[in-house]
Amino acid sequence: MTNVPTPPSVRRIGPVNWLGLWTLYSKEVQRFISVSGQTIGAPVMTTLLFLAIFSLALGRAVKTVGGVPFMEYLAPGLIMMAIIQNAFSNTSSSIISAKVQGNYVDVMMAPLTPQELTFGYALGGVTRGILVAIAVTIAMVVFVPLEVHSPAHLLFFGLSASLMLSLLGMIAGIWAQKHDHISVVTNFIITPCAFLSGTFYSIERLPGIWNTLARLDPFFYMIDGFRYGFIGHADGSLTAGIGVMIAGNVVLWAAVHVMIATGYRVKP
Repeated sequence: MTNVPTPPSVRRIGPVNWLGLWTLYSKEVQRFISVSGQTIGAPVMTTLLFLAIFSLALGRAVKTVGGVPFMEYLAPGLIMMAIIQNAFSNTSSSIISAKVQGNYVDVMMAPLTPQELTFGYALGGVTRGILVAIAVTIAMVVFVPLEVHSPAHLLFFGLSASLMLSLLGMIAGIWAQKHDHISVVTNFIITPCAFLSGTFYSIERLPGIWNTLARLDPFFYMIDGFRYGFIGHADGSLTAGIGVMIAGNVVLWAAVHVMIATGYRVKP
């Protein structure tokens, strides 16, 4: 008696394609873990160099900021800067690389909804941002006595900043047609906003219009809130910062969702 092969069954995905979502997230994480020396080790070294330079240049001239030793004030800003740069880099480079290699369309055709694609990519960027933050913090405590003042603020602003920059990276990656376009966004938007938002100094020292402009920079609120989590001092309103982070992430998430759902830069 011959064996009749069992016909293949159709897998029921359900409301959420958990397997597809996990596959996309795993791909994003394995992508940067496989070159951890470049994606995690290099940011640690760069941040420590910034710490050494500012310590040598200003350590003796500026003793305290807001009643806190200068190095303890500086360290959280440097950690947040590492989060910003790496969360953005992860999603933007992943998407633009897929577009250049010609497999971005394949990812968009997978049985994943726009929400699931947004979540998978963004969570990969958040993971890299947080892992880099942990690695940088561990390296810094060797040189700077860091203490946690508010774990809740530390966690909220760290995760919110990682998510915001991951979403910005997705927008840049979807919009860009080549790697040079990502460099333009990084050099003319991300880096200036990060450097001019109180990373290395207190914006209370800025006069008039410059102080106002700094408070309009959303990067200021993520750095200020994250710094408060360590030292218990904030230059701005923490309530306003929480509002800016939540509103910013909602708007950016909606923008990414629309770009993916409409096939922006994918469909002819």
